Amino acid sequence: MAQQEFTDAIAMLKHDHQTVEDMFARFKRTSNSARQWDLAQQICNELKIHTLIEEEIFYPASKEAVDETLFREAYVEHDAAKVLINDILANGPGDEYFESKVLVLSEEIEHHVKEEEKPGDGFFAQVRRGKDIDLVELRDRMLARKEELKAQAEAGGLPPAETTAIENA
Repeated sequence: MAQQEFTDAIAMLKHDHQTVEDMFARFKRTSNSARQWDLAQQICNELKIHTLIEEEIFYPASKEAVDETLFREAYVEHDAAKVLINDILANGPGDEYFESKVLVLSEEIEHHVKEEEKPGDGFFAQVRRGKDIDLVELRDRMLARKEELKAQAEAGGLPPAETTAIENA
């Protein structure tokens, strides 16, 4: 996507949220196991890329603008999702809990998105009020990193998602 398609970093992240929400909706509508597996892999890769660009670029730039508790919760919520993502991808559609895991991941992401996008005091609202945060420059850096990660995913796949606040078992 061209950089001018998103006015700033927050618009880009909201677009990512909507993309994943649409994929989850398609997953829930299908009973075809091959299609579910394909969608689950797409969802997991999108979420890996999204969490990486947020954690590498957006969150560090936003740290001073966001309430510390909300800031830390964002990392914990990402980590909870990463644990499920890694499990879904490692165990595949043959896992008896496969569909349930994807549905729980959907619920976790829905909660996380609500906290980020909440009007007034959500993560994004606090960032918008922050001083000295160039959201256009952040968008450009995040788009460049996203393209690198997409190319890596297409070339051979992304490594398992690494957690920050939760130790993997």
